[in-house]
Amino acid sequence: MIKNKLAKVVFGSAFLTAMIVPAMALAEEAAAEAVPEDYRAAIARYAAAGLSMVVAAMSAGYAQGKIGAAAAGTLAERPEAGTNLIVLQALPEIIVLLGFVIAFMLGTM
Repeated sequence: MIKNKLAKVVFGSAFLTAMIVPAMALAEEAAAEAVPEDYRAAIARYAAAGLSMVVAAMSAGYAQGKIGAAAAGTLAERPEAGTNLIVLQALPEIIVLLGFVIAFMLGTM
């Protein structure tokens, strides 16, 4: 499991952002049809969109830093593993893309 406390916080935040924020936004969408939108709800929605993007970008950066350090050591010992390491380096970018999608969903409601 994850031993570093910062890693636990970053990945836990990314999980909560990816799972809870869209559910809250979709629940708000169903309720929005009956009542006109309050300005405080719009501020909270835009703040949640920004937070989802920030957390996704920070966790992807942290993951890419760890993967890059490990990849540098692996390439020094086994240069033939380069293709696999490039793929592993690109995988955390999916986290950023998902954060962007969540931010876009929240911002266009």
